[in-house]
Amino acid sequence: MKRIRIWLNSFSLIQQYLLVVSLGVLVFVVFIFQFLYANVNSFTNAQMYSYLHRSQTSYINALNIGINFDDSNASHYYFDTETNAYSPIPKLEDLNYLSKIDPLHASNANGQYDGVLMVDGDEVLYSLKTNKNRVIVSIINNEYRADFKNAIATGIVNVELYFVVVLFAILMVWVYSLIQPLNYIRNYIQKVKDGEKVDLQIRRNDEIGEVAEAVVRMNEELLGQQRIREEMIQNISHDLKTPIATIKSYSESIKDGVYPYDTLEKSVDVIIEHAERLEKKVYSLITYNKIGYLEDTTVGDNLLMLPVIEKAILSCQVLRTDIEFDTSELVGGVYFHGEEEAWRTVVENLIENALRYAKTKISITLSEDLLEVYNDGELMPKERIEKLFKPYEKGNKGNFGLGLSIVKRVCDTYGYNVVGENKTDGVVFRIYRNTSTKTKQTI
Repeated sequence: MKRIRIWLNSFSLIQQYLLVVSLGVLVFVVFIFQFLYANVNSFTNAQMYSYLHRSQTSYINALNIGINFDDSNASHYYFDTETNAYSPIPKLEDLNYLSKIDPLHASNANGQYDGVLMVDGDEVLYSLKTNKNRVIVSIINNEYRADFKNAIATGIVNVELYFVVVLFAILMVWVYSLIQPLNYIRNYIQKVKDGEKVDLQIRRNDEIGEVAEAVVRMNEELLGQQRIREEMIQNISHDLKTPIATIKSYSESIKDGVYPYDTLEKSVDVIIEHAERLEKKVYSLITYNKIGYLEDTTVGDNLLMLPVIEKAILSCQVLRTDIEFDTSELVGGVYFHGEEEAWRTVVENLIENALRYAKTKISITLSEDLLEVYNDGELMPKERIEKLFKPYEKGNKGNFGLGLSIVKRVCDTYGYNVVGENKTDGVVFRIYRNTSTKTKQTI
């Protein structure tokens, strides 16, 4: 079965379509010759007997009024039960048939009897009908029967073939309507791959239309991210250039015995400050790249979160000593799923982001499957909320636009959700996990 599936998948859609239609036609032909033929034969015999009955009635009426009755499709004779003789004199070709027929069958069958003779391998239909002391013996012409049968079979086959042709044409149009937009999508992807500017317009409301729209959106998203990356590279180049130039110029001045910033100590402090800025920028890029290859190798909810949060607060609160940290909503004994280093990066990024915008206060909440970081800073614009976790998207006080995207990657890896929302008096970032997700991970 697997080999057949692989073999079918090697064909194009049109080849698969032709194969299916060919198999359908083959099954149809087998059905015609195996089943339809028997039904046509039964129907033909029933019609022949019906014809004989009507013809017999007409023959009897003609006898009663003394006129000749001519039927080119059947032979009629009356058999006198007293003299055991046929009248009129039978035709030579009918003598063999009449010798095998017992007219008395009609009397035993309430006046009407239909029978079949096998003569030289052929079926011969006949009918007996009693009329006073005589029996009317009628034999159908086999040529007429064969012509009638062939006409019925030909008519049925023609109707079926017409139906198949119409169905084939409809399916062909339908398959073409599927293949054409798929070719458009393929050509669109190829041109996008080659760097060409191209439009894709497929007006369909089915799954193909959805795929086309998704491909276009994906391309627009990739182009947008490419532009953002280019801007990001330019910004990074500029941001790295400034501290490097400062460190270089200050170092050369100190080497020449000149202190650019009043004293040697102050000049060295400037060098250290710019080196730290440079280190932080490089660290952000390294962290973002590293998180991109993060894999979930832990089992169950293994990480006690309270110590992780406390360490993150200690490392971040020195950045702004004027900000109050509210930790009254931190619950002990809460475990998260994942590795400590990744979750500490998440908490530190959320706290550092909050420190940029907070006015006086940052509140951190920890409970079962929930972590919130709130700051009382200005509210986020709607367009900012929609792009919060996209890489290289910076807020008005952001650095690289990588911090929140790192948070998103870690949460996705470990099965958590993360959202950013405006409150009435500030902004909160919430990390949470559904119960169903937790059950799945702890198995």
